[in-house]
Amino acid sequence: MIIEINKDIEKYQESVAMGLTAKQLVYSILALGSGCLIVFLLYEKIGLTFSCYVAVPVVAPIALCGFYSYNGMGFREVFTRYMRSIFRNKPLVFQSSGYREMVSEIRAREKVERKAATRKVKEERKRMRREKVKSRIRSLFKLKV
Repeated sequence: MIIEINKDIEKYQESVAMGLTAKQLVYSILALGSGCLIVFLLYEKIGLTFSCYVAVPVVAPIALCGFYSYNGMGFREVFTRYMRSIFRNKPLVFQSSGYREMVSEIRAREKVERKAATRKVKEERKRMRREKVKSRIRSLFKLKV
């Protein structure tokens, strides 16, 4: 006897009818019923094609509530979070703490680095001058000898 077990047990869904879960079955019946009701009510007034066009925006969210899932959230939760993120988000405002202290530390560090760099340049120039003077003295002594 072989019993098949899903590899991912967390995503296991028990089917009630026709491979659908209970939630999917209920929402598909609601979507089908509301779609049929809208089409039958509007068929004589605006025709079959336009009544179907009117029914689709009503039926789609109902069907999505049963079938759509994102990161474990249903369609309603995803949709409400999306709408909140669009309309209820407050702008983020940066308020620094210790900005002036940080700027003064950075400027002090830059000042020290600049002093070190100028000191290094001055020492290099001094060394070059000494070498130049030494080479001139050597060349003078070589000419005299």
